[in-house]
Amino acid sequence: MRINIIQHVSFEPGGMIIDWARDCHHDLTYTLLFEKNISWPLLAELDLLVILGGPMSVYDEGHFEWLKSEKAFIRQAIAANKIILGICLGSQLLAEALGARVYPNREKEIGFFPVTKTNDGKHDDVFNSIPETWDVFHWHGDTFSLPEGATHVFQSLVCEQQVFRKGKLTGIQFHPELDNTLLRSMIANEKHELIKAHFVQTEQEILDNDITEENRNRLYEILAQLTR
Repeated sequence: MRINIIQHVSFEPGGMIIDWARDCHHDLTYTLLFEKNISWPLLAELDLLVILGGPMSVYDEGHFEWLKSEKAFIRQAIAANKIILGICLGSQLLAEALGARVYPNREKEIGFFPVTKTNDGKHDDVFNSIPETWDVFHWHGDTFSLPEGATHVFQSLVCEQQVFRKGKLTGIQFHPELDNTLLRSMIANEKHELIKAHFVQTEQEILDNDITEENRNRLYEILAQLTR
């Protein structure tokens, strides 16, 4: 497959998604929005688009000029019927492109907390092998409404929209791509947000959690189902 990864900041790369792409011998390219002279890939040469996270919000166009062109490119990719996976900020950008509202959640959710399948999510083919409750890593303050016609797959106690699916489009609010390098990079660059709260863990609490091989296997299975 021909895969393009949109990366918003230098310290949030693709983690285990890159491992999966290389293990499967897929062609991998990057659109790095933190560099100058951004060049969007040709949709005719793209099978899977992965939109990663970042500390900015979808409504920060005044601070990040590339947001407008990124949103336009995402809409074009949707119209071209491409497979798209949005993670964290990427899920919010995908939701907005589908007409949903993105807004600040009532609480930040940062750290390892469980997500639970909805009733509709129990019947979703892509997440069929994933258990009904899954402990995952979160780092977000925004959320979004469910896009019209989408299936609501996972939710958490503090954030209702954790995963949605609509045809070839998948939005995941948490970070299934997390590996140890990505985790430490996010902490090093964003630790100012780690102000202890009910759904915000301390740096040590986060580091006390293991990133298990089981989570890698689950991500690989989700990606295999998305691209079958």
